[in-house]
Amino acid sequence: MLQSVRYFSNARSQNHQSSVDPTEISHFNMLASSWWDPHGPSRLLHLMNPLRHEFIARCLSSQSDPATNSRLQYLDIGCGGGIFAESATRLPNTASVTAIDASPGVLAVAESHKRRDPLLMSPGRLRYLNTPIEKLPKPASEAEKYDIITMFEVIEHIKHPASFLSSAIPHLKPGGWVILSTIARTWTSWITTKVVAEDIARIVPRGTHDWNKYINEDELSTWFLQQGGWESPRSVGVIYVPAVGWREVPGSEKLGNYFFGIRKLPV
Repeated sequence: MLQSVRYFSNARSQNHQSSVDPTEISHFNMLASSWWDPHGPSRLLHLMNPLRHEFIARCLSSQSDPATNSRLQYLDIGCGGGIFAESATRLPNTASVTAIDASPGVLAVAESHKRRDPLLMSPGRLRYLNTPIEKLPKPASEAEKYDIITMFEVIEHIKHPASFLSSAIPHLKPGGWVILSTIARTWTSWITTKVVAEDIARIVPRGTHDWNKYINEDELSTWFLQQGGWESPRSVGVIYVPAVGWREVPGSEKLGNYFFGIRKLPV
């Protein structure tokens, strides 16, 4: 595990490289056609989506300046087929969503599904871009930055997580939030995500996860706070209960899946 901690910390100098492993792109391209099947390989993502919004709402409500939480601009990194991006676009306090992914296959599915809803087709509401975060042009002004950057079930698929985060941060406004979900690197998560979910229950396709890329909550917290300019992070663990769905279980962020949110200090 110490080797993975060093791997996370030492990747800061690789901003010029794409953090996305080509094998990950190939894997998710193969899953593209079933992305919007609520009973298919992406079923767990569909079931988790309501908790994503609940966690974001709690993070925003914790601010002392709630007036800033209207007409929000989102940057959804690793958007896949658009499950979160579409739902965020429909919220009344959303101004726009820019959703990016390095997989052309899943983005083609996202674009196709978007056309089913006239609201999503409104100019400037939802924009999909086939690019890794490292190649997204840096904002030329504060107005071009985002209020919320989301990375749901993404960072555990990244080769160089510190480089990945370093490339994302310049796109965030002062006072904005980075919100993500990922998986802690524990023996519990190895059993639940690799042995049970992939090998026994087959509720996610084999090869979806690489346990060595999982990142513990304290590693994320330490990395952000070492950069300076961030408030104290918030996190909560979530557990999948068969036949019930995902449930928040405070404290379980030390065991497996968890949400993590951290706010950039306002100017």
